[in-house]
Amino acid sequence: MGSYAVFLRGINVGGINIKMADLRDALKTCGFTDAKTLLASGNVVLSSTLDAAAVKQECEKCLRAAFGYEAWVVVLEAARVAQLVDDCPYPEDDRSTHTYITLSSDIPVLDELEAAGSALEGQEQRRLGPEALAWLAPAGGTLDSPFSKISAKTKFKAATTTRNLRTLIKVREAAAGLAAG
Repeated sequence: MGSYAVFLRGINVGGINIKMADLRDALKTCGFTDAKTLLASGNVVLSSTLDAAAVKQECEKCLRAAFGYEAWVVVLEAARVAQLVDDCPYPEDDRSTHTYITLSSDIPVLDELEAAGSALEGQEQRRLGPEALAWLAPAGGTLDSPFSKISAKTKFKAATTTRNLRTLIKVREAAAGLAAG
């Protein structure tokens, strides 16, 4: 039995509104009996006998059926989430900046986003692995930052999802709780 983190893209923004209790219930109905949601931005931890690719496929199918939208998720093993948090070179909390990690199951898209960010003057970013890119944004100006504007372009937005480091720490702790329980 493996422990996984599931990150939903594009919910509770842009007209796709899903209550976390409804999300949890839908996943439980689809066989993920210990699914737990965190915060209101589409973060789930669950355990399964399936591998990560099959969990992704089943979650997307479940969400499409339950909520009627073109669901897309990133699924990471709990240990991988912990490693990404540990490998992030940026601070969890800082008065002047916020740390974000953009995740993707579409590696070429993340490669292109990384290259676009590298071309920005003064952009702080670090690739944490094939599926993750850590970056900094000014406190209070994340959405107005040049990198955020690039990542919001359709070609990137459709294949990535971004969480702040504090959220990933909470997901790591919740996933570890599944493994321990």
